[in-house]
Amino acid sequence: MSAPEKPAKPTQAERQTLTYLRRLFDAFGLEAKSKLGQNFLIDLNLLDLIVRAAELDRTDAVLEVGTGTGSLTARLADHAGVVTTVEVDKSMQPVAQQIVGDRKNVRFVLGDCLARKNELNPEMLTVWDEMAAAFDCTRRKLVANLPYVIATPLVSNLLIAGLPIERMVVMVQWEIAERMRAEAGTKDYNALSVLVQSVADVEVVRKVLPSNFYPRPQVDSAIVKIVPNAEKRAKVGDVARFRAFLRDLYVHRRKNLRQALTGWPAGRKDKDEVDAKLKELGIDGTLRSEALDIDQHLRLCAAFMPAGA
Repeated sequence: MSAPEKPAKPTQAERQTLTYLRRLFDAFGLEAKSKLGQNFLIDLNLLDLIVRAAELDRTDAVLEVGTGTGSLTARLADHAGVVTTVEVDKSMQPVAQQIVGDRKNVRFVLGDCLARKNELNPEMLTVWDEMAAAFDCTRRKLVANLPYVIATPLVSNLLIAGLPIERMVVMVQWEIAERMRAEAGTKDYNALSVLVQSVADVEVVRKVLPSNFYPRPQVDSAIVKIVPNAEKRAKVGDVARFRAFLRDLYVHRRKNLRQALTGWPAGRKDKDEVDAKLKELGIDGTLRSEALDIDQHLRLCAAFMPAGA
C-alpha cells in the first residue's frame, strides 16, 4: 500500500484550523499523545499574542520546547534571529519540517528538554549556544506552548541555571500560572511561587480556554511572561540551595513552621534550637510556610540552611 499523500504546504492562516490539523494528522498517520501533554493551538490570534508578548527581533536567539507541528516555530523564525526548537516525539518532526520549510534560522533538536528532573538537556543548550553564535544573536528567550508535564521543571531549571535569558513567554496550565504569581497567604502560594518570584517578575498575559486547543485539554491554560530580575537574584545568592531548602520546607506544608523545621527531611533538628532561631528572626513558629513572604523565606534559608552547610 502506498503512503498517504501529504497535503500541500499550508498558508499561515490555514494551518491554525482544527480542520487542517485533523487532515494533516490523517495524512501522516498521527494522533496527539496525552502522555506527552500534546495539545495544539488552533487559534491564530493566540499565536500572534505569544509572538507579540515575546517582543522579538533579529538579536534574539529563541528556545522553543514542544515543536509539535511547527506552526509557532515558523512564526518565531519570521521575527527572531534564530530558533532552536526541541521535540521529544520523533513522529512530529516530518510535519514540523514541512511547515517550517527552508527557513535557515531554525534548528531542530530531537529529544527531551530535560536530562533528568533537575538537569537540563546539555545537547539542547549546546545547540542554542551554537545558533546564537552563528547568527550573532545577543539575547536569549524561551517562547513556547509548553507540554504541561514539563512546564514546572523546565522553567525552574532555567531560572536556577542563571542563563542570560531576557524573558520567557510560555503557555502553561492555568493552575501553574496561578501558583507562579500567587501572593503569600493565598491557597495557590507554594514553593514554586516563592522560587519564581524570588528571581523573576511574573505576569499572566492571557487566560486560555480548552476550546483553543486540539485536542481539548481538561483544564484552562494561560500565557505567562516571566522576566528574570538580576537585583532579585543577587539577593537570593545561591538559587539552587534556596530551591533545595524550599523543597524540604514544603514537604511538610500542612504543618506549622516549628513542626516542619524540627522534622526536617535531611535529619531532625533540635526543638530548642529551632525555637531560638525563629525567635531571633522574629517569625512566629505557629505559622505555616505559605504565610511567609519572599524575604522571610530567604531569612529562614540563611538561618537553617546556611551556605556551605
